[in-house]
Amino acid sequence: MIDQTRVPVVVAPMAGGPSTPELVAAAVGAGAFAFLAGAVATPAALRAQIDRTRELTGEPFGVNLFTPSAESAADVEAYRERVLADAERYGVPLGDPVWDDDDYQAKVDLLVAAAVPVVSFTFGLPRPSDVERLKAAGSLVVITVSTPADARAAAAAGADALCVQGSAAGGHRGVFLDDPAYPSGAPAYDLLPLLRLVSAQTGLPLIAAGGLTHGADVAAVVAAGAVAAQLGTAFLRCPEAGTSAAHRTALAEADRETTVTRAFSGRPARGLVNQFITDHDANAPAAYPNVNNLTKPLRAASAAAADPEAMSLWAGQAYPLASDRSAAEVVATLAEQYTEAVQRLTGRLIR
Repeated sequence: MIDQTRVPVVVAPMAGGPSTPELVAAAVGAGAFAFLAGAVATPAALRAQIDRTRELTGEPFGVNLFTPSAESAADVEAYRERVLADAERYGVPLGDPVWDDDDYQAKVDLLVAAAVPVVSFTFGLPRPSDVERLKAAGSLVVITVSTPADARAAAAAGADALCVQGSAAGGHRGVFLDDPAYPSGAPAYDLLPLLRLVSAQTGLPLIAAGGLTHGADVAAVVAAGAVAAQLGTAFLRCPEAGTSAAHRTALAEADRETTVTRAFSGRPARGLVNQFITDHDANAPAAYPNVNNLTKPLRAASAAAADPEAMSLWAGQAYPLASDRSAAEVVATLAEQYTEAVQRLTGRLIR
């Protein structure tokens, strides 16, 4: 299904607001594929997004879920004390740093009932029974992987395709187990080496993700064996996206470096460096979703104040190349650039 789209581009699921039915509908209408983000949304909100997307388009689309993370024994209370002053500055209480499963099973049940064409998972393997139920409902199952070992496990778990995530990706790293010994939660692989390593081990269709913003990037990963390229940051500034005003401004100014941090959620994620990361990254525990629940009111207050210094500004390494054009225009430009890149490659064939 994803490998049959007119343009070999997938709009990534971007949890917390950027992914909207309007963005999905615009992208699939332009010939790409696109995902809604089911993570950190209530089952009722996700149901409404699916219904709205189906009102806007009759084309296939996907939904992404975060698989539940293992409960952490890290000292979240000490981190709470560190960030308390930030919350007081914005005049909001911190959230309760508890573990939860993000209503995972209820969302799986919803997707089975809704027969969503493609369901993808991040942070780990879905339960075997969930894979079976989704496939029986007609859904294709995609699992996000960021290491060769995770790819082997995902293939064995019954994935129909793999989303191969390189280290330049914006937002959360798709590592199965967040090892505090690694800044990225696991060994970090650049996308092209990871694609080659994974394709050497499985014949499953591969969707390449991580720092891709140009049609030539799409051509490069297709040449390396992917069936499509997944882009998220390239669509953050589209008018159809639900990206906050402060996030849009920071992306447009393009004067910040990106880094991988646990400061906002307790899991490694790449975003623009701001004061909160500078102050707290070194002390952030590997404890998702506890830290995410803790900082949620603070992040919301920062966004409401149009202040980028205490909110998660997720973005991939090539974010300065993104623009504020419509999703259809972005897809059309990617298609043109892709075609030009393929033509250049054809002209350089070794004979």
